[in-house]
This record gives sequence, C-alpha cells and structure tokens, in this order.
Amino acid sequence: MTSKAVIIVAGGKGLRMGGDIPKQFLPMGGKPILMHTIDRFLQYDEEMQVVLVLPASQQDYWRSLCEQYDFHQPYALANGGETRFHSVKNGLALVAPDVTLIGVHDGVRPFVSIETIRACYDEAARTEAVIPVTDVVETLRHIVPTESSAPSEHSACSDSSETVPRSDYKLVQTPQVFSASLLRQAYHQPYTDFFTDDASVVERFGHSVTLVPGNRENIKITTPFDMTIADALLRG
Repeated sequence: MTSKAVIIVAGGKGLRMGGDIPKQFLPMGGKPILMHTIDRFLQYDEEMQVVLVLPASQQDYWRSLCEQYDFHQPYALANGGETRFHSVKNGLALVAPDVTLIGVHDGVRPFVSIETIRACYDEAARTEAVIPVTDVVETLRHIVPTESSAPSEHSACSDSSETVPRSDYKLVQTPQVFSASLLRQAYHQPYTDFFTDDASVVERFGHSVTLVPGNRENIKITTPFDMTIADALLRG
C-alpha cells in the first residue's frame, strides 16, 4: 500500500485581506479556513500524514483555535521559512521516512475536490511529478516592452501588447504531488528566485511534470472578494 503525506503550507500574513487575522485563520462555514483544508485531505485518506507549516509567531494562536473549535486531527507542525521554498523544505524534514508520495498544498485552498486529490496522487504513483491545472477562460495579452518615451496623458502604459492563444496556457493549482525521493532530492538544490512553486523546483532538478485536470472551485483565498466566492461555494 502506498504511503502518502501532504505538506500544507500556511505562512500568509493576510495583508491583502486588510485585517489583522492571517487569512488561513479566518472563519468560514463554522471554523477556520485551514481546518477545512486539513479535513479535505483526511477525507481522501484518513491515514495520510499531514505536515502543517506555520510561522513560529502564529503557532500559539493556531493551537488556541484548535482548542476553541475542538479540532484534534493529527498533524506534525513545522516552522515557516523565509520563502515558500524554505517552508516546504522545513516540512519535508518532518515527513516520515516510509512515505512514498508527498503532496504540497496551499493552506488557503479548502475547496480542492477529492477527485482532484485522488488524480494527483494516482498519477504521481506512475510519473513521479504531477500538478493540477485548469483552462484559461479569459483572453490573455502579452506586454511587450518598448523603448518609447513616457506615456502620454491619454495612455495608461507606454508598452505595447499582443493577444496570445489562451489554449497555450494553463492555470496551476495545488496539491502538487511527487515521489518522496524525487522531492527530497530536488529540495537539496540551493534556492533561486526561479522557484515559484514545487513544480519549478522539480523541473530545475531535471524532471518533467505531468498535468492533470484540477477543479475550478479550488480557489486560493487571498482577498475579500475570494471570501465572497468561498461563502457562495459553501452555500452551493
């Protein structure tokens, strides 16, 4: 039987929410967002190891929330790092040595579907590196820098732009799931600004990434507008 783990990264300060409470702790549907996220993975596999990554300064508050909401799901707790790369690396150190598949998920994506989680882990068992994606539904334009002078009073930008075919692009979600040995080796690389997610770390290590369909509801809650959408999804 394949042994699975998920590293849930929740290091946000919630600045775009405009409040004092980090977004992962905001109440939604009767409990904090982060609790919904953890529950979703344990609904998929109740034996999965959960490693939660939080800034050290937020951990006491999280523990108080767990008491307040009677939340006693099992998890290991790692300290957040300077960047997402360092946070995931800290989480990796707590993953059990017998785990063979490791997912990395954003703590503020509570609406990932069980089907998406299953597809990512199932495909990772075959190809070792998987990310869920969705189609781009808006028209995309590529900004082309020019050497022209400053914009006139009637123009918003001095750069030109061009439409690009949206079928050539995908929107990336989490969980991003990898074989444990591959992910551990990839995270031995020195950090660079190129590392925007776990797939970029694995690709820089030299391994290709497989795409599987995600679910549109799997939004990343970072703004008040996202909370409005989240409330609608809960009601729906």
